[in-house]
Amino acid sequence: MTDRYASFVQSGAGRALVKRLGLPDPPRLRRYAVGDPLLPGPVLLGAATGGRLGDQVAALLTAAGVDVRTGTGTAPPAAGHDDSAAADGPAGRDERAGNGGAPAGSGTPARFGALVYDATGITDSTGLRQLYDFFHPQARSVLPSGRVIVLGTPPGECGPAREATAQRALEGLTRSIGKEFGRGVTAQLVYVTPDGDAGTATSLAATLRFLLSGRSAYVSGQVVRVGTGPAAVPADWDRPLAGQVVLVTGAARGIGAAVARVLARDGAQVVALDVPAAGDALAAVANEIGGTAVQLDLTGADAPTRLADHLADRHGRVDVVVHNAGITRDRTLGRMDADRWDAVLDVNLSSQERINDVLLERGLIPEGGRLVAVSSIAGIAGNRGQTNYATSKAGVIGLVDALAPALAGRGISVNAVAPGFIETRLTARIPLVIREAGRRMNSLAQGGLPVDVAETIGWLAWPASAAVSGNVVRVCGQSLLGA
Repeated sequence: MTDRYASFVQSGAGRALVKRLGLPDPPRLRRYAVGDPLLPGPVLLGAATGGRLGDQVAALLTAAGVDVRTGTGTAPPAAGHDDSAAADGPAGRDERAGNGGAPAGSGTPARFGALVYDATGITDSTGLRQLYDFFHPQARSVLPSGRVIVLGTPPGECGPAREATAQRALEGLTRSIGKEFGRGVTAQLVYVTPDGDAGTATSLAATLRFLLSGRSAYVSGQVVRVGTGPAAVPADWDRPLAGQVVLVTGAARGIGAAVARVLARDGAQVVALDVPAAGDALAAVANEIGGTAVQLDLTGADAPTRLADHLADRHGRVDVVVHNAGITRDRTLGRMDADRWDAVLDVNLSSQERINDVLLERGLIPEGGRLVAVSSIAGIAGNRGQTNYATSKAGVIGLVDALAPALAGRGISVNAVAPGFIETRLTARIPLVIREAGRRMNSLAQGGLPVDVAETIGWLAWPASAAVSGNVVRVCGQSLLGA
C-alpha cells in the first residue's frame, strides 16, 4: 500500500510545504539489501570511565568492516593542509567518497553513520554527566538513517543500588534520542550481562550487526538484553541461517510471506505453513523461496502431532519456530460474541502453546534452537475494539516471559516481536483518518513494511543470536503507543 503523503513530502514542493507548516516529515529509511555496507559512514565509539565493553566492541565492529573512530570526532588538520579547500557539501553534508566522514587532516567535523557508547562504567547518578559530554557535541553529526547505540549492564545484575539506578536511567536517554535526532536516526539500548561467555560475545556481535544495519530501519527506542547461551558464529554473515531448518506459520501472505522470504535469503530451509484455504498462495511462496509448504489448520485437535510428525520425518528437527499465524475478529467487548473471542485466543495464543509442548516433548527443537513469536503493540498498549486480539498478544509476551528462563537450561532462546502500524492489506482497510494517525504517531512518522518485521525476526532466528532471550522487540518506529 502506497503512503502518498510520504511520497509527496519527498518531492520539492512537499518539502517546502512541510517546513513552512510544521507537518510530519517522514524520512526516507535506509533498508537492507544484500551486499550493502553495514553503515553509510564511520562509527564514533565512546566509553564512560571504567567501561568494560569498549575494546571488545571496537574489535567486533572492525571485524565487520566498520571504520571505528574514537575521541572528539574532529579530524585535526595535517601539516601544510589548507582547511579552506575542504568545504562540506549542501546542508553541511560531506559528499566526498560517499562515506560521510571528514577526510583525514581536514579539520572539519566528521559525519558519522553511528554513535556507539559504552556506559557500563557508570556506577552512580553523578556519572551520567558523561553521557551529556559525549552526545551533546555529536547531536548533529549523525548521518540520515544513522544509528545510536548505548551499551549498559542489566540493572538486575548490578551490585550496588546506585549502579542499578544509573543503568536504568539509560532507557530514558536512548528513547529520547530516538525522538530528537530525526532524519531516520534510530536509538537503542543494549544491556549486556557482566557474567558473559563466548556466546555473549557472539550474540553481541549479531545484535550490533542488526541494529547498525538497514535491517533495523523501523526499530527504535528498544531495550535488548544479551545474556549467555550456545551462540554460534556463522561461516558467512550474509547467510547467517545456512543449514538451519525454520518453520514459519501463517506464511501465505503479508508478514508471514515476508518472513519466509527473508529467512530463505539468509540461507534457511523454510517450512512454510498456513491453512488449506490459503493453499495456492502458500505454494507460490514456498516455490519462490525453494522451501516446502504444509497446509494445516493449527486449531485442529491433531495439528501439533501432525506437524511434529512432518518435521521429524522430513528434517529430523526444527532449529527455529516462528509463530506468526494470527487472526483478528474485531468488536468492542460489549458487542463481541463468544465465538469471536474463542477463535482469536485459540489461533493467536493457545495454538502456539500446544505446538511448543509437542515439539519440546519430542525433542525436535535442539540445543541452540530458537522460538520467535509475533505479538503486537496492541498487546502492550491495548486497542479499542480488539480486547480479544490484545489479550492474545499480551499472552504471547507472557509466553516469552515464562518460557525464556524455563528453556535456558536446554539452550533454547525465546523472544517476540511486537509490530506497530505495518503497511499490509489489513491496514489498508482502516478508515483514512485512523490510518494516517497510525502512520504518523511514531518517531519515524510513517508506517513500517512487512520486511521490517521479517528482518527483526531474522536476527532473532540467527544461531549467532542464541544468547539473546526473553526479549520483546517492538517494530513500530518508536510508536507513541506503549513507548
